[in-house]
Amino acid sequence: MTADPKIGLTYAAAGVDIDAGNELVRRIKPLVRSTRRPGADGEIGGFGGLFDLKAAGFTDPVLVAANDGVGTKLKIAIDTGLHDTIGIDLVAMCVNDLVVQGAEPLFFLDYFATGKLDPAQGEAIVAGIAEGCRQAGCALIGGETAEMPGLYAEKDYDLAGFAVGAAERGRLLPSADLVSGDMILGLASSGVHSNGYSLVRRVVEMAGARYDAPAPFEADGASLAGALIAPTRIYVKPLLAAIRGGDGIKALAHITGGGFPENIPRVLPDHLRADIDLHAIPVPPVFRWLAAQGGIAEAEMLRTFNCGVGMIVVVSEAEAASVAAVLQSEGETVVPLGRILPREAEDAVTFNGQLAL
Repeated sequence: MTADPKIGLTYAAAGVDIDAGNELVRRIKPLVRSTRRPGADGEIGGFGGLFDLKAAGFTDPVLVAANDGVGTKLKIAIDTGLHDTIGIDLVAMCVNDLVVQGAEPLFFLDYFATGKLDPAQGEAIVAGIAEGCRQAGCALIGGETAEMPGLYAEKDYDLAGFAVGAAERGRLLPSADLVSGDMILGLASSGVHSNGYSLVRRVVEMAGARYDAPAPFEADGASLAGALIAPTRIYVKPLLAAIRGGDGIKALAHITGGGFPENIPRVLPDHLRADIDLHAIPVPPVFRWLAAQGGIAEAEMLRTFNCGVGMIVVVSEAEAASVAAVLQSEGETVVPLGRILPREAEDAVTFNGQLAL
């Protein structure tokens, strides 16, 4: 069928609303401006974002880059209309991966793709991204919004984030002097964070639970959706304070997809292992509920979820107390989790005791 030559087709008729895109840019400009920091003073709207490393105070920096998404946690946000904090998750998943390498996050860019652009929804999402950037101390210097009818359903959207940080040459982590006897500290998570949500959603379905009903594991009456969509904790500022306070921190591991068994080995040399005391992990009620409702085995919990510990900190034994004190003064809940020991077999992570599920 050919178009009537008297009726001219438009991009809007094909499902892409340029005016809605312009309205979104207008709405988010103040949000972007709120994330300014030394080195990033430009406005969005150009063809690229600028960052001045010298203005940021670096002398001989090494750049560190990371990108990530939010996974199927997005589906809960889409189904419930709770879009305000999903942007914090997007930033957290990127900047937490920068700081574990000893890098200060400098700037962030986002990619937002949707079936039909809703400026109010987009503004809520970018507001969360801006809040995440403020928590991490990095500037939101640009991004891309793509309206793609036919590829996404109208209410569906996807997010990707890109972060760049820097560390002075010679200050990157992990350090080369990890030794047997180093202490392992854990920093408490704020909940499920942004991993394992395909399993979370399956458990919710099996339990016949409703997102708008009170969460069965919360005493404050919070909805199940509200509890499950709690944003990922951003550990950047407390960890940078501890790193800059001395040489006690030797390695950091962000506990994301793959849990403890997959993430901790990424920062260990081949001859050492992490010996973790499972009794010491402060397991939040949400994980006990997921394990019980889904009949999920302990080993599966440990390789899928953070189980209450979102960040692992390896410190020298002599400075463990002082590093913990700095982190606690910065608002972190710190728990001793174990030690670094010689690796006697293939396992880079060994466990003692059981999780309190």
